[in-house]
Amino acid sequence: MLTVFSSPGHYVQGRDATAALGPELARLGLAGPALVVAAPSAERLLTEVWRATFGSAGIDHAVHRFGGECSRAETARIAAAATAAGARTIVGAGGGKALDAARAAADDLDLPLVSCPTTASNDAPCSALSVLYSDGGEFESYQLVRRNPALVLVDSSVIVQAPARLFAAGMGDALATWFEARTCVAGGVRNMRGGRSTAAAAALAELCHRTLLADGAAALAAVRAGVVTPAVERLIEANTLLSGLGFESSGLAAAHAVHNGLTVVPQTHPYLHGEKVAFGVLTQLVLEGAPAAEIEQVLGFCRRVGLPVTLGGLGLAGADRELVERIAARATAEGETIHHEPFAVDVRSVADALLAADALGRAHGPSSD
Repeated sequence: MLTVFSSPGHYVQGRDATAALGPELARLGLAGPALVVAAPSAERLLTEVWRATFGSAGIDHAVHRFGGECSRAETARIAAAATAAGARTIVGAGGGKALDAARAAADDLDLPLVSCPTTASNDAPCSALSVLYSDGGEFESYQLVRRNPALVLVDSSVIVQAPARLFAAGMGDALATWFEARTCVAGGVRNMRGGRSTAAAAALAELCHRTLLADGAAALAAVRAGVVTPAVERLIEANTLLSGLGFESSGLAAAHAVHNGLTVVPQTHPYLHGEKVAFGVLTQLVLEGAPAAEIEQVLGFCRRVGLPVTLGGLGLAGADRELVERIAARATAEGETIHHEPFAVDVRSVADALLAADALGRAHGPSSD
């Protein structure tokens, strides 16, 4: 098996970075017209900035409002809008689902993608992978696209205007990076690009973890105040770049499979990707028989930043064994990343781990769960 490392072509982050979007596209030779696939909040915040930055670079652009779900139907609508506009570059602006939909449509049309996240809620911006859902919000599949974004541009001033819950959810997604990476590296399994992890990818995943523990709580406090601090900048990088490179070039394991399992239950749909992944991390550690001190560290971190550590925290208080086994059945479906664990997993063992993780979370102390 070959060793494979995958990354975006360029990464730009900082205050008011959106003002540099047009010039950055021009510098990289990314031609217009550009179609901006925009979440409603991104359109509201950035319409005037886009007009100025694209205008300064002499790049024509049009805006397509994202429909809210990264589904096959939505990616087809984006592709149609891009074709009608004669687009030669697609720019995704918004949260993870908006970026994933823009990425899938760009790949379908063989166009370059520019990723402009307006939240630090997950590690989608840097990857060459889109998570596809049904129109009803149930996980369907991963679409592995041909190339990573040509440019990822993150405006810290915009990130801190998003709800703090989204920032915390990004920490939940990033929390999985090291735990899944070390499982995949130890097992020599294929990463998301079909190769073995590099030492660089594993090191970035571990750095992501250390950054979360060191700066997560302080960064979240600053985001709640709507201000940009060095801790916020480090956490934006951890949630976006370090987690993105770490997961894609090292691999996924049980935590994300548990997320996918949770999506089959409608009660979990109001909860964010990273919130479900955070509970998936706890479940993975239980499944792997991780040391108690490590589980305690994860529980403590999640409590400090408001991430769920119980099924009740995901709308499933009092879930019975039948429902939990339904989640476990989806999590252990053929081809799921839970099978990267170094032992056989089945519905029964995963259901047991889910219930044990829930019990640990409930025993850990009072919370908003």
